[in-house]
Amino acid sequence: MEVILKQPVRNLGDKDDVVKVKPGFARNYLIPQGFAIMATESTRKALEEKKRQASHKQDFIKQQALDEATKVHGLRLVIETLAGADGKLFGSVTALQIVNRLKDRGIEIDRRSLTVDDIRTLGEYQAVLHLHKEVKATIEIEVVRKPD
Repeated sequence: MEVILKQPVRNLGDKDDVVKVKPGFARNYLIPQGFAIMATESTRKALEEKKRQASHKQDFIKQQALDEATKVHGLRLVIETLAGADGKLFGSVTALQIVNRLKDRGIEIDRRSLTVDDIRTLGEYQAVLHLHKEVKATIEIEVVRKPD
């Protein structure tokens, strides 16, 4: 008997997989627990349509991420901050400060999508912006001493 899984089931498959199981397992466990539905012709067609729409949506989201990546890739930000005579910062430069600096330039991003090393000294750094699982952009950051 074939069923379509509605959620991941350990040692069986992931969501929306069509799997072949013994009839008793399907009728007595998977279907009553809400883990699966019968794989009829109509449910298979509905699954294919759902996958097609999800694929189209993912392509659209990826294209938006690519557009955003071309806008920010290679962007250079200069951040002025207080520092001691040896070049050590009083504190550190955080992802939130970088996101706010990008926001000043009209680029809205989520700070959790930004990966940056610990910035505690003056100098040049790179931050990686994860816009999509397949799309990344690099931002150059220069940390300089704030003039007195």
